[in-house]
Amino acid sequence: MDPVVVVFGLLVGVLVGLTGIGGGSLMTPLLILVLGVQPVVAIGTDVAYGAITKTVGGWRHLRLGTVDRRLSTWLAFGSVPGAGGRVAGGAVSAIAGRCVQRRVLVCIAVALLVVALAVLARALFMPQAAGRERRDADLGGRRRAAAVLIGAVLGLVLGFTSLGSGALVGLVLIMFFRLTPQRVVGTDVFHAAILLWAAGLAHLIAGNVDLVLMANILLGSVPGVWIGAALITRVPTHGLRPALGCVLLGSALGVLSTGLAIPIAAMVAVPLAIGLLAGILHYYRVRLVSAGGPGDAA
Repeated sequence: MDPVVVVFGLLVGVLVGLTGIGGGSLMTPLLILVLGVQPVVAIGTDVAYGAITKTVGGWRHLRLGTVDRRLSTWLAFGSVPGAGGRVAGGAVSAIAGRCVQRRVLVCIAVALLVVALAVLARALFMPQAAGRERRDADLGGRRRAAAVLIGAVLGLVLGFTSLGSGALVGLVLIMFFRLTPQRVVGTDVFHAAILLWAAGLAHLIAGNVDLVLMANILLGSVPGVWIGAALITRVPTHGLRPALGCVLLGSALGVLSTGLAIPIAAMVAVPLAIGLLAGILHYYRVRLVSAGGPGDAA
């Protein structure tokens, strides 16, 4: 048993259970940069352990009522076939070359960064925007077909870039379907469990999974995701919104680290510093409201 890997698994598992994000976009860079695991093996092992971890977390979120099951189903109709893109993606990458793949990763990292900043800005400076969030996605008219198409695109992008499923799906649930933070997390984890089983089996067959490394990660990640999911109903919404933004920011830095020399310390310290700032701003907003001044503490 490797205590360092177990601790990594525990911390990432808590993040996944609490925010839906933190799998491939954080664990894969950690395995490559800190433990020196070969990128192909790191990606395959991350996907395989993620399938089990997110199944545990998805079941827990389903029991807690934080999953939009209809939206998860329609997304899966597109993303599960698209998960074959993880196999096809290897061929595409070989043909297109690493240069194209890096450009795609940079575009995704920028998108994650923009969404992270938007989520943080809304949480910190526009609390009234929460009124536009929904518990269940609107799937009327052509929106079901749109959900399938979005799922297919996500599956193909995941295959081409091997980016963590949680970050991209979370981005879609926030920006396009405008779910409440708790439903973003639960739906994200539940859908990712379905998607990652298809992708994980493909990596296992391809021989990209280090079973011993995966077992060590699972020793920490399974209890971690259970703890994180259990906390979802206890963390207030005003705390979960900036947490989602901070983890998205960490994911953006994690994706950029695959092509740029970004220290692990920066990937951790920057989101933590912004999270601390969010806590301080919320504290003073609550004090201002309680004193009868303008503002909204919600």
